[in-house]
Amino acid sequence: MLIGLISGSGSEHWPGLEHEQQRTAETAYGPVELVSGRVGEVDVVHLSRHGPSHRRLSNHVGHKANLSALISAGADAAISCTVCGSVDPSVTPGSLVVFDDLYFPSNRLPDGSLCTWHDEAGGAGRGHWIFDRPFSEPLRQVLVRAGEELDTALVDGGVYGHVDGPRFNTRAEITALARVGVSALSQTAGPEAVLAGEAGLPYVLVGFVTDYANGVADEPEALEELLARVARSGDRFASLVAAALPQLSADDLAPAGAVHRVGP
Repeated sequence: MLIGLISGSGSEHWPGLEHEQQRTAETAYGPVELVSGRVGEVDVVHLSRHGPSHRRLSNHVGHKANLSALISAGADAAISCTVCGSVDPSVTPGSLVVFDDLYFPSNRLPDGSLCTWHDEAGGAGRGHWIFDRPFSEPLRQVLVRAGEELDTALVDGGVYGHVDGPRFNTRAEITALARVGVSALSQTAGPEAVLAGEAGLPYVLVGFVTDYANGVADEPEALEELLARVARSGDRFASLVAAALPQLSADDLAPAGAVHRVGP
């Protein structure tokens, strides 16, 4: 079993990763830096979305390259982690959220192109991703159980809202997102979920809430508070994953939905 770990802001390096081996994966969409290793007794491959020193802002992340690299490395599933801002007042800063739904109506990559592997008419393997929920439910349940055993602040379920960066959202925009049920939002995970789904790769998304989005709290926090939580996020994600991985079985590695292939 090989599990892909995707991390974002605040977790360029995966805490506690043993037997690290770094390599560059060449893909049709560009090179990707991967770090192979072990978490406990489980083989993992770690990918940092933003790269060293946060080189890539959200609008520079190469989602197709990243997912292609994990798939080519032989990952059986992907656990994705993102720091996020809370839109729902009950989802408090410092909480982990194991999302069960997605709000990503634009379905666009950072360059403005549609978020899909199926770029050409007649392309091999083309089809429609059909699902009830966009995240792997068996994999999601393993993470929820692990969080409960850790006795950490964890929200079971919620709507992840993908927004374009790199700017943050206005109060009016956050109000609109709240009306459609978004729980928390960030700027990177929507394309990952779609590309993983189309590829049949089991994928789950965990958020760490660093702050309330604009207008959610009565008074905004100081920027230093947000940054301090971002700095703590890597350890929180790593603890959850370390508790979850020993519980994983082959039965938990089920993709979300199915892809109806209309071509060879």
